[in-house]
Amino acid sequence: MASWEDYLSDEDRANVARGKWAQRGGFGVRPALIIIDAQNYMVGEKGVNDPEKYPLSCGEAGWAAVEYMKRLLDTARAVKVPVFYTRFAIDPKVDDAGGFHRKLGTPASEYSYIEDTHGSRIVDILAPRPDELVITKKKSSAFFGTPLHAYLIDRSIDTLIIVGGATCNCVRATVSDSASYNFRTIVPAEAVFDRIPVSHHITLFDINRFLGDVISTDEVVAYLKKTGAGREAAE
Repeated sequence: MASWEDYLSDEDRANVARGKWAQRGGFGVRPALIIIDAQNYMVGEKGVNDPEKYPLSCGEAGWAAVEYMKRLLDTARAVKVPVFYTRFAIDPKVDDAGGFHRKLGTPASEYSYIEDTHGSRIVDILAPRPDELVITKKKSSAFFGTPLHAYLIDRSIDTLIIVGGATCNCVRATVSDSASYNFRTIVPAEAVFDRIPVSHHITLFDINRFLGDVISTDEVVAYLKKTGAGREAAE
């Protein structure tokens, strides 16, 4: 399986070592799970490769990540860790995507990110519960122009576990803002996805180098279970 190591030169590795980049930031004590844009337009139909119908789909890479996201979601719910969802959805009447549409020319359809379409809905396997907050955003970061930061402060959250897609775009933007707000920022490597492998791997490299910890889903699940057990003992 490819990793960011496959894209680095010996000089790149020496640069990282010399600067002592990629130190482990570690977990805090009050985590939240942030599920970024796990929508139908992002993954298409499971097992079906139809780029004409879903021109923005990440395909099998997306569905592979969804399975890991489901495991993290189930664990978070079991130990009562807060879960927040985002979805990217645009109103075609006013085109509130702003500058994004100067870079992307995908036509509006039932299978894109237009509000109130199949494409804009969160995939069924990860469907939010009534007690879980879903934030509709208009830009890449889950923080930009949304109340997410205020909700995290209200719940005394110190650790964000960020999953979803796409790695190089909305995940990276959210991770960057999370780090800027001094949250401990965790990205489970198998639970994020992208359309372009090189973008995916180099983004994970950059995140791990200076923004957060890119670690295995297994390690995050173990942390969540330990956090839940600690909370029960305290109660």
